[in-house]
Amino acid sequence: MKYLMTTTAAVLCSSAAWAEMPVLKVYTYDSFVSDWGPGPAVEAAFEETCNCDLQFIGAGDGAALLARIKLEGQRSEADVILGLDTNLVAAAKETGLFTTHSVAAEYSLPISWEDDVFVPFDWGYFAFVHNVDMQAPTNFRALAESDLKIVIQDPRSSTPGLGLLMWVKAAYGDEAPLIWTDLADNILTVTKGWSESYGLFLDGEADMVLSYTTSPAYHLIAEEDTSKAAASFDEGHYMQIELAGKLANSKEPELADQFIAFMVSDGFQSIIPTTNWMYPAVTPTAGLPDGFDTLFLPQKSLLMSPEESAAVRDEALDEWLSALVQ
Repeated sequence: MKYLMTTTAAVLCSSAAWAEMPVLKVYTYDSFVSDWGPGPAVEAAFEETCNCDLQFIGAGDGAALLARIKLEGQRSEADVILGLDTNLVAAAKETGLFTTHSVAAEYSLPISWEDDVFVPFDWGYFAFVHNVDMQAPTNFRALAESDLKIVIQDPRSSTPGLGLLMWVKAAYGDEAPLIWTDLADNILTVTKGWSESYGLFLDGEADMVLSYTTSPAYHLIAEEDTSKAAASFDEGHYMQIELAGKLANSKEPELADQFIAFMVSDGFQSIIPTTNWMYPAVTPTAGLPDGFDTLFLPQKSLLMSPEESAAVRDEALDEWLSALVQ
């Protein structure tokens, strides 16, 4: 009986301690929280330091994050949003739902970064991934003139999809509508998010998929598969910088600050290259994994400022939709 009472007391104490443990809720995109994504490793690493319960909550693809937080507004249970990018910064700030941070880091981004609301955690270049045995086009015009079938993501729900709109707009300006008209018959389908479209490509449903120049590193490092490559386009490649921000009404503001600071530390950044398959925002102490040195770097980088992308977003979306419904 004494043993039973002691055991019961221990269980009750353990349950009480667990109940009192603070919970940090981070909204992010689905692939981040997948078994093969960064989420599980980041969760384990952060919980070793925070005496907390870190909960990642998948909310579709990147652009869907902003739509969800706008819908929830002040009622949102999220403490941190992880997975927006520079094309969504202006719209995110307009909500008034985010607050400032005090993080300082030695970023290894191709551009200087100064923003007191959003903190970068990785970056990369958009590209069309294909099998190496295929003769890939070298620009959008050549792609449009070919019989190749591509799968892309919806810009209304996906940050890569929105990035593609900005890519075409940055490269072609007023000629963007014509590019989309010419590309329309190459588009096999438009998926809600990246995971679905990449799966279609891997299943052989399409010749190319909108992804990243770093995507072949996954196949090379994780699968020892050299059959995938990213097509180099001579117009240049649009850059994506992925970001996280703290909600102003966070129920755990100090813990949210701790997580965002952890995000630019070696413990987080060393996880990114071989789980999210992007370049880390801060180069890990051990450097980039072998295999990343085989990736091509675009001769020309394209990136609109948050204000520029916000100004042309609706126009670019209308051009895309008009071309697809013809």
